[in-house]
Amino acid sequence: MKDIALDLGISAVTVSKVLRGHPDISEATKQRVLQRVKELKYRPNLMARSLVTGRTSLVAMVVPDLVHSFFPEIAITLSTELRKNGYSMLIAWTAEDPDVQLSEIEHLVSLGIDSMIIATSGDDITCFRMLEDQGIPYVLLDRDVPELKAPFVGGDDVLAGKLATQHLIESGCKRIAHICGPSMSPGHRRLQGYKEALTAAGLPIKEKYIVTPTESGPRSFHHGFEAAKRLFEVHPRVDGIFAFNDQLAVGAMEAAFALGLRVPKDLQIIGCGNHPLGVDLRLPLSTIDQNTKKLGEKSAKALLSLLGKSTAPRRVVLKPTLIVRSTSGKASRVS
Repeated sequence: MKDIALDLGISAVTVSKVLRGHPDISEATKQRVLQRVKELKYRPNLMARSLVTGRTSLVAMVVPDLVHSFFPEIAITLSTELRKNGYSMLIAWTAEDPDVQLSEIEHLVSLGIDSMIIATSGDDITCFRMLEDQGIPYVLLDRDVPELKAPFVGGDDVLAGKLATQHLIESGCKRIAHICGPSMSPGHRRLQGYKEALTAAGLPIKEKYIVTPTESGPRSFHHGFEAAKRLFEVHPRVDGIFAFNDQLAVGAMEAAFALGLRVPKDLQIIGCGNHPLGVDLRLPLSTIDQNTKKLGEKSAKALLSLLGKSTAPRRVVLKPTLIVRSTSGKASRVS
């Protein structure tokens, strides 16, 4: 910066203000500095700057799953919005393992992260207390932890469970099963919505129709295949399945095909998440759309409010949308 300042006949402070986007620099001076910066291929040393400002302009996103589309879709919008405000984003993947989550968060703290957005794995809140002790603000994403006072951005998972189950009921299903998600708030609440829809329709809640994949980790196709195989051994056999996510639903559908069942004639299936590939399957998958783009936008606003660059409510819960395709009912879209 000193070289640029000497070369242009201005102060190093002026160069610094231009690089930080300070508003009290004239447009002409700004363009001269930026042109020289471009010619020299200068890049500020973020670690050195952080020693002076206490900020790195880095935000971290900590999520349990990057294999499937839900969190990556949120990350794309979130990163785009943060970039507009001068922040870069790092992503850490925990694979639904609380120990990995703690280790990743400790490492991110050592890098001087300004803020974090976290979709937590497990019930241990040690990592959150550590962030609070260190004065690092964070936002909870998708997975709610009621005992924490941090901002939360997510979907109405009880309503998601209700919409999916009500749709199967209205499509004529009488023996509706649920393949459960991880033991976190989305899993608990979608199960709650499933049960509430059955009760409202006068249908019994049968525990034998509620199954949890035997293998741990992010819920994927093979989890759904395994869980559905167990469901199909229960008598009387189920005629509808609401799966926690689309990956489980597709796995359940493959298990049905392997058994010779016809979807949707013998068995209707609906997932949750509106996976981009769901519409391209040989039987396009009915699902619940959680509006990942809006979740990303609201997450960015919540983070920026913590960083003093915006205002946002402490709690944002978005309503899901039912999308009916070939695996159940008649193709349509209903809010």
